[in-house]
Amino acid sequence: MSKGIEVGPYNAHWPRQFDVEREKIAATLGTVAVRIDHNGSTSVPGLAAKPIIDIQISVRRLQPMEDYARGLVRLGYVHLPHPDDAFCPFFHRPNTWPHTHHVHVVQSGGDEECRTLAFRDYLREHASVARQYEDLKRFLAAQHNAADFSSQQAYAEAKGAFIEDVTQRALAQGYPHRIVRW
Repeated sequence: MSKGIEVGPYNAHWPRQFDVEREKIAATLGTVAVRIDHNGSTSVPGLAAKPIIDIQISVRRLQPMEDYARGLVRLGYVHLPHPDDAFCPFFHRPNTWPHTHHVHVVQSGGDEECRTLAFRDYLREHASVARQYEDLKRFLAAQHNAADFSSQQAYAEAKGAFIEDVTQRALAQGYPHRIVRW
């Protein structure tokens, strides 16, 4: 019997866990990181989520990847090569499942940076949409196997249409409202 993906109740400690990790990343990457944001479900107060802190690091340029990858590796992150590396390289910690942290690197001022923050901010300000997302995640999580990588990917992809719809609404309404640079 496979174990479903864990989507648990919101944990008030997640923002602090992000803050601690942000400080480590900022100290390690220095000026390479233009900004470091808490994103994903753990960044939305009250939203149930997988207990994984999602972090978006904005950099001036994505290549060469070594500019930021070396520091992330020193912090215990592992790069997962993927076609998305062209616009959003992905790192996780620890090496094996379950992960505690996911890092998505994006270009500062680029579309991916804006899209991610627009989705997050929209959920933060629209509780009914956040509840719809939570319901979808719980439904899908029960159908997927946490121990199987392809099932984890299928879970993420199954949320795609909802995320894209909300992101487009958010962008059309001017989200994110402000992006503050360090």
